[in-house]
Amino acid sequence: MIAMTEGPRTSRVSEEFREILAEEILKLKDPRVGFVTVTGVKVSPDLRRAWVYYTAMGDERERRSSAAALRSAGPHLRRVIGAQVRLKVLPELTFEEDDTEQAAERIETLIRKLHQGERGAPAPRSSQGKRGAPAPRSSQGERGAPAPRSSQGEEDERG
Repeated sequence: MIAMTEGPRTSRVSEEFREILAEEILKLKDPRVGFVTVTGVKVSPDLRRAWVYYTAMGDERERRSSAAALRSAGPHLRRVIGAQVRLKVLPELTFEEDDTEQAAERIETLIRKLHQGERGAPAPRSSQGKRGAPAPRSSQGERGAPAPRSSQGEEDERG
């Protein structure tokens, strides 16, 4: 992967390309293009290459079909950019599926599984307070709130 720094000009050009491509992809007549959202565009500092990041809805087959349709529409989309943006050189477009959402979903699933595992395992209890001394017992819970009362025949202290 090529390391690039986004300067003010390249970030402006990237955003302009993203807006143009997002509108133009919706107009494509290729039936293989499913529900595609352009999530970002990264332009090389010399403006000769542009990486178009997108998400596509559907199963694996539909997403591969959308990817093929975008590659096929690349020359047309490049001409559209050339008609709307004044640049010396039209950038070579490379389409890459943005898997950020899928990665976030995987992480969320892992976190959920970890929390379910914690609920199933007994919580470690310590009867020791600071510096090894036994923790004081009081009718006050954490932060001064009254401790929850058990319902096993204890009398109400309020009277």
